[in-house]
Amino acid sequence: MRVGREAARAVIQVQTAIDGPALQWRDPARFAELMLDRDIQTHEMLAATGEVALCDRGLPDLIAYGRIMNLAETAHFERAARLYRYNATVFLAPPWREIHVEDAERIEGWEHAQRIYPGLRDAYVEMGYRVVELPKAPVDQRLAFVMDAISHA
Repeated sequence: MRVGREAARAVIQVQTAIDGPALQWRDPARFAELMLDRDIQTHEMLAATGEVALCDRGLPDLIAYGRIMNLAETAHFERAARLYRYNATVFLAPPWREIHVEDAERIEGWEHAQRIYPGLRDAYVEMGYRVVELPKAPVDQRLAFVMDAISHA
């Protein structure tokens, strides 16, 4: 199974390496545009294989990000999310304090994770997806949950 890389982490890693301007704490709009581009490229690459693939985050995340960051121009995020569709069922991990970790790319705290979750869920629902919340269980059990759901789809 193929897995799409999380766009935000990739953008942060590259922008940090080059001391670039497109970091969420420097220029949230530019950061969002680079995430949009990466998400579309990932979608196209994975769709071309014809294989089952999982994406760590997706285009509807940008809708929620645009709202939370009060970005001026966001209509194109919705157009992109409507054009580049994923499977009708998406899996969403709820905030889980016991496994929440901050690192070089995920600098937002636990409060942010709790605050953004409803907006993420709402963006996927608005785009017509059926959202399935992942269980708060060990990784192997979450993987089994996803694989079972995929095999019965």
